Amino acid sequence: MGRCEVCGNEYDKSFSVVCDDRTHEFDSFECAIHALAPACSQCGCKIIGHGMEQEGRMFCCAACARQAGILGVADRAEPVVIG
Repeated sequence: MGRCEVCGNEYDKSFSVVCDDRTHEFDSFECAIHALAPACSQCGCKIIGHGMEQEGRMFCCAACARQAGILGVADRAEPVVIG
């Protein structure tokens, strides 16, 4: 049984995540996100999806990047036609 490093809960279904050669133990994805997910440089929310990185800063979306003065970013790319 593992102990969550965020909330301290001992749980028989805990899981480990290896990040930067360090092993972390959690009882839920919520705690893992709290501990490991990067925060948006503009609004501070945790970036759970891909997010975007520009000029060495992480953003949760193009709107936040634009608010921070980053130009030429978009959440959706035009579809690529193959064939």
